Amino acid sequence: MSTNPKLTSIEDLNEMARQIRRDIINMLLISKSGHSGGPLGLADIFTALYFNKMKLDNENPNWDERDYFFLSIGHVAPVWYATLARRGYFSIDELKTLRKVNGRLQGHPAPSKTHGVPGVEIASGSLGQGVSIAAGTALGLKLSKKSNHVYCICGDGELQEGQIWEGIMTAAHHQCDNLTVIVDKNDCQIDNRVQQVLNMDSIPEKFRAFNWEVIEVNGNDMQSILDGIDKAKAAKEGKPTCIVAQTFMGKGVSFMEDKYTWHGVPPNNEQGKIALTELTKTKFGDFVELEL
Repeated sequence: MSTNPKLTSIEDLNEMARQIRRDIINMLLISKSGHSGGPLGLADIFTALYFNKMKLDNENPNWDERDYFFLSIGHVAPVWYATLARRGYFSIDELKTLRKVNGRLQGHPAPSKTHGVPGVEIASGSLGQGVSIAAGTALGLKLSKKSNHVYCICGDGELQEGQIWEGIMTAAHHQCDNLTVIVDKNDCQIDNRVQQVLNMDSIPEKFRAFNWEVIEVNGNDMQSILDGIDKAKAAKEGKPTCIVAQTFMGKGVSFMEDKYTWHGVPPNNEQGKIALTELTKTKFGDFVELEL
């Protein structure tokens, strides 16, 4: 298995993010099932974390010194699978098996202990639980005097879940400054705009009221993301950090961008051809050539 090294230039990171978007489209075209919008919107953040910022070892996913990552919004799994494959956790060719019976890459991720995916710590998909799990992990590491950092991605619509706020209170109470929660703020959920379903604004003020440090970034701008992660990692004043990342659902594909209707549906062949034309080919290479 080849291992992709850390990417240091903005140009290479942006190209990897575009390749991951191409992988997402190809995976969905093969499976004819899955989520499009959220995964495309998060490709830049996943690229920044896995190819530049997090401590990890793809050949030893349970490395004691790794940074922990939890995906609370499990339905955006295609972006995670593409990232893990590109980072060397498993064969890129396995991306062809998204949502296939008896395959590991199911619609919601599960850890390797359950015949699941290397690099995945917990099963996720039931919304609202990730922040609590991340807070517990961060507290355990802190009590053990370990330097590992904990990252968790959740959605702005997911903040409508009550358990998330219990986790937020707990992390602040126990001064888990080794925890960074990234909120994917795209104002889209399955039924409508977030502000129409249950208005969550203003998210930064809410986190500050719960005694968190807050950093606001453009979640589709690589430099903004990298700077935000650095600031979060440097915050050591007894407060956990929330990065509020403004993203666009369906980023990179013109007819999907900022449209909540692309939350949970895949493109058809004609739409996929348009998407792949807009997401131009990269030096990293596709895992499949489709006849569209």
